[in-house]
Amino acid sequence: MKNLEKIDQELKKIRDEVLNCKKCPLYEYRTKNKFLPVIGEGNHQARIMFIGEAPGLNEAKTGRPFCGAAGKILDELLDTVGIKREEVYITNILKDRPPENRNPKPEEIDAYSPYLLRQYKIIKPKIICTLGNYSTAFILEKFGLAEKIQGISKIHGKIFDTQAIFQSVKIIPFYHPAVATYNPDMKKILKEDFKILEKLSQNFSTE
Repeated sequence: MKNLEKIDQELKKIRDEVLNCKKCPLYEYRTKNKFLPVIGEGNHQARIMFIGEAPGLNEAKTGRPFCGAAGKILDELLDTVGIKREEVYITNILKDRPPENRNPKPEEIDAYSPYLLRQYKIIKPKIICTLGNYSTAFILEKFGLAEKIQGISKIHGKIFDTQAIFQSVKIIPFYHPAVATYNPDMKKILKEDFKILEKLSQNFSTE
């Protein structure tokens, strides 16, 4: 229990730092619009961590990741493979919403990504599921797999095994769930890709 208490404290420290990060590029935009930072949510000892690129409007209003239309699709995908949302940890590279949901800028990724990397080191998931191109490229590069970076249409559903400081980790790129809000046919591809998690989570239960 003490270990979990320490994890909770360390994650709370990150939350407090982001909340008060006046140097963060989107701090003024957040405060001007009375938005909330979106730090992350879920099991603080999760085996699986999902990483998106940035919060949307619903997320900025509530402080919760993936709580809008894309979040409903993510919940549905998890349900199809028998994984509960509260069993995983969900976060983004950026902790604040970019204006008009535009793509993250390099300087924004540079500013917010250290918080994400600290979250990873604290939670120590065995599987990182990247959602979309930005998240996938960032994580593959950080884990020494820059040569594997391609568009998400080419590497979605593939498993990349690598070694972190303290353990081996599997990185699995997925399409961002938002694609299914624009193109319902994409949900079939996402469901097929998520079957990988079903197999891997079954391995957890036998460890």
